[in-house]
Amino acid sequence: MSLDRPVTPDPYKLLPEVGSFTLTSTDVTEGEQLPDAHVFAAGNTSPQLSWSGFAAETRGFVVTCFDPDAPIVSGFWHWVLVNLPADVTSLETGAGTTERLANGAFHVRNDFGTKNFGGAAPPAGDQNHRYYFVVHAIDVEALDVDDTATPAVVGFNLAFHTLARAILTPTYQTAE
Repeated sequence: MSLDRPVTPDPYKLLPEVGSFTLTSTDVTEGEQLPDAHVFAAGNTSPQLSWSGFAAETRGFVVTCFDPDAPIVSGFWHWVLVNLPADVTSLETGAGTTERLANGAFHVRNDFGTKNFGGAAPPAGDQNHRYYFVVHAIDVEALDVDDTATPAVVGFNLAFHTLARAILTPTYQTAE
């Protein structure tokens, strides 16, 4: 089944402009198909991410993965990792497995209903989906949320505390 609909806009171009910095990965590549390791029905493992070049006044980070191409109005949140300390500049492959990290960062519930990373899972035969892996540099050590917050509440808080964003956007499409 193919869903006939227009491509959604880049959600981050709809937000107020902020600074940028560099995000890289040894597991995923900008504009390229996600490896099976990062697909929900296969490995369901969060990719390795590293970032650099963020502002000196950065006091913490939030990491998210969002699919704006999901066939629903709200898109689909795959990963929301909140309150990484400012001295953390990378996540190893699989860091999204547990609800809390040893450094105090925690996951809020994604749209799969779990507090961890959930891999790509577009409907079979649907258009190519984009997965926005974003590291948000924030001006506070911690957003004023706990692990019961929704991705929308985290996003609302990010609107007031984001200094800069680093974005990496691989894709994924499931064959019919």
